Amino acid sequence: MIRFAPILLVALVMASAPVQAQAPTHEQAMRAAIHPVATDPEMRQWLARVPVTRDWPPDFAETMKGQAPAFIVEMSTAPGCIPCADLWARLGTLGQRYGWKVRTIGSQEAMLRSGRLGLPWVGHPVAWVRPVSDSNRVIPVAIGTDHAPNLARNLYLAAKMLTGVKPAVGVRGMAKFTGIVAAPTRPSSNRARN
Repeated sequence: MIRFAPILLVALVMASAPVQAQAPTHEQAMRAAIHPVATDPEMRQWLARVPVTRDWPPDFAETMKGQAPAFIVEMSTAPGCIPCADLWARLGTLGQRYGWKVRTIGSQEAMLRSGRLGLPWVGHPVAWVRPVSDSNRVIPVAIGTDHAPNLARNLYLAAKMLTGVKPAVGVRGMAKFTGIVAAPTRPSSNRARN
């Protein structure tokens, strides 16, 4: 009996200890990955935590300039959305540098597109790359704003995936989406009361 006492003691301690390593719920994971911001300083604080791409493939510039006529970057936006303005400026600069077309799409189209891809709608901005001639083949390149080098890398990888690179290879190489989105707007309280 004494030989089994340490085993019994360990079993009792383990059974009575609270379970520490539980998998997060879907809601907890979403909250951890999404960072709604309402001010420029908040957005800058979150961006300061995001790693910046420093390694570039040897054919990066050639691909970005050579593939530009074949693709378009489309992003969602909303009035007063600070991360939208930031992403628009960064994509505009990349568009000018490499010759990519950049345009906005409406909220409805953005939500439908996210749904078709199985992405939960988390807010504006979201950016996609698609072939100019095919509005159904889209690849998300940003959920929230990001640093320009990370966006450039994701545009490059989207172009590669849309021209034949295996998606699994391209997705592994993409900079992770930041989730820095606009804070949700509150419904107006000017409704008539019954």
